[in-house]
Amino acid sequence: MSVNYVALGDSTAVGVGAPRGGGYPERLASRLRRAGLSVGLTNLGVSGARVRDVFTGQLKATVAAQPTLVTLGVGTNDLWRGTAVEDFQEELERIARRLKQTGAPLVLVNIADMAMAPVAKLVPSALYEGRIEPFNAAIAQVARTEGLHLVDMYSASREMFPRSPHFFSGDGFHPSEEGYEEWADLMLPTVRTLVSR
Repeated sequence: MSVNYVALGDSTAVGVGAPRGGGYPERLASRLRRAGLSVGLTNLGVSGARVRDVFTGQLKATVAAQPTLVTLGVGTNDLWRGTAVEDFQEELERIARRLKQTGAPLVLVNIADMAMAPVAKLVPSALYEGRIEPFNAAIAQVARTEGLHLVDMYSASREMFPRSPHFFSGDGFHPSEEGYEEWADLMLPTVRTLVSR
């Protein structure tokens, strides 16, 4: 069985922070290949991307690729750079509706608890304090109304970060290789179920 996997999103799709092995999409694809699937990966992630950038810069190529699996992780840059939650939700809905036309299952990853990231100590807490939850509520709402498959990185990260001192790379913001491995492990059960249908 072959899987045509298209990954959308930001630097975590690109793999910023890991010297090799890429971000979670590459690692997810290699796990699926180890499970005996033939997987083609098109990674359209762009470092620094916000939800609007995904809509304007990554959607057309996704639809053209005729995917059988799509993953999307976006929102952290919107959070840090002041996108209004309402605008974020609206853009995410537009992305979801467009992608539903491909017939491919869409796996959405919510925002990790960046208040627990090392970088949080270096920036004003107003940038993230009390803001992550409303963004994640918007993501959950879109997942429910549009029938997307949500992977709860937020809850997982609250256990993962204290337990995994090496989750973050040297910049204290992006995951390390180890962090991306854990991220792929978290997504694997959901993705494996969808591709085996």
